[in-house]
Amino acid sequence: MKRIAAVAIALACVLATPVWAALKPGDAAPDFTAAAALDGKDYTFSLAEALKKGPVVLYFFPKAFTTGCTAEAHEFAEAAEQFKAMGASLIGMSADDIGTLHKFSTQACSGKFPVAADPDLKVIKAYDSALIRVGSVGIADRISYVIAPDGKIVYAFSDRNPDKHVENTIAAVRQLQKK
Repeated sequence: MKRIAAVAIALACVLATPVWAALKPGDAAPDFTAAAALDGKDYTFSLAEALKKGPVVLYFFPKAFTTGCTAEAHEFAEAAEQFKAMGASLIGMSADDIGTLHKFSTQACSGKFPVAADPDLKVIKAYDSALIRVGSVGIADRISYVIAPDGKIVYAFSDRNPDKHVENTIAAVRQLQKK
């Protein structure tokens, strides 16, 4: 009976744990430059340039204007000033086209942070954040990374539920500041 209970507890822990991102803390973050939208306007995001200013919070999301992705973008927008006050840059990324992200950056992100287009999944694959690909169409999984100014990943969180991504990345940036 004790063994069955131990197995049940172990299984419950595994099922309650979010899916782990493939890139782990300590890994080098793949460098990239991407076409992005900020408050409905064209914007070019360069990871190398952003890291010169401080840490970067890079979050991947599946599809603009879906319920979870819109809620997550609103939450990141509400926390944008907190990230900025800690010296962190914030960037969202999906496989959506730039036209869609122009609208999303204004409506869901409230013009508070850029969202980058990766329709070819080059960056998404480099961060092992691809969820599915059917033919030439693909989507990103919901994964958030915190990248230190030295280009190393210090935090990775993968969970399809958008609820904890903002809270967890704020905590990771705070922890990074303490070091």
